[in-house]
Amino acid sequence: EKAKLLRSQPAQIVEPKGLLYVQQREFAVTTPKDGSVSILGSDDATTCHIVVLRHTGSGATCLTHCDGSDTEAEVSLIMSSVKSFSNSTGCGRLEVHLVGGFNDDRQLSQKLTNQLLRAFDLQPEDVHLVTFCVTELNDREEQDIHFPIIYGIAVNVKTAEIFPATFPVKGPDEDLRSAHILTGAPLTNIYDAKTEQLRIGPYFWGPFPHVDFWLEQDDAQILQNLSTSPLAEPPHFVSHIRSTLTFLKEHPFPSRSLFPDRKPRIYKKNEEGLWEQVCSDKI
Repeated sequence: EKAKLLRSQPAQIVEPKGLLYVQQREFAVTTPKDGSVSILGSDDATTCHIVVLRHTGSGATCLTHCDGSDTEAEVSLIMSSVKSFSNSTGCGRLEVHLVGGFNDDRQLSQKLTNQLLRAFDLQPEDVHLVTFCVTELNDREEQDIHFPIIYGIAVNVKTAEIFPATFPVKGPDEDLRSAHILTGAPLTNIYDAKTEQLRIGPYFWGPFPHVDFWLEQDDAQILQNLSTSPLAEPPHFVSHIRSTLTFLKEHPFPSRSLFPDRKPRIYKKNEEGLWEQVCSDKI
């Protein structure tokens, strides 16, 4: 019933004000007390799943975008991140919302759904499954081709409302963060709720293999080879991948070009509610 309700809602466009956008293999956790961030969100999930874990007592809320790379470790990580904000309150329970995936040919969505259910089931604490809108419950068919119904969701940290969403602005540092994923990064926490700062990096990788070869390929080749579900990707998938590959070509050694001082790039929300880079020496 809950999945049906969620699927029936049109995707809302979420503007950058007060938003913290979470990319694939990133997570962020905050509480209703946060003065900078009121919405956590992620989209462009095809076979990936977006997970929201919330403690009803403290209101601590975590959103992550899982792709099945190391699901058990990722679930442990988000559990401990939410619990670190919920220790003082005795009352309340942990609630999880799972959204994403569809009936893809390779059954990757189904595999990830099973991994997530198993990983939460293995937790010593009780976790209550509140929203389950994944794989076959998030599938639509058009001329024998399957697509996800919901590609992205947002959660309002203050009210706990979850709704389908798209995000015109996925920054800051969109290419840098995507490059980190494409080079095989583990799940990464990008936000410090205590200081209300978004922290990106420092990230390190070596020259990306065959980057010139990939940049020479046409759109169809990129879609076919660099997507888990070529037929169901959103229209901007190829341009996003090209932009990330170009970034990797320009920065084969981020330790020299991007993080020479080994410090993260730090952002805070300004008075307009938008991210603004902070000089690291001020911290």
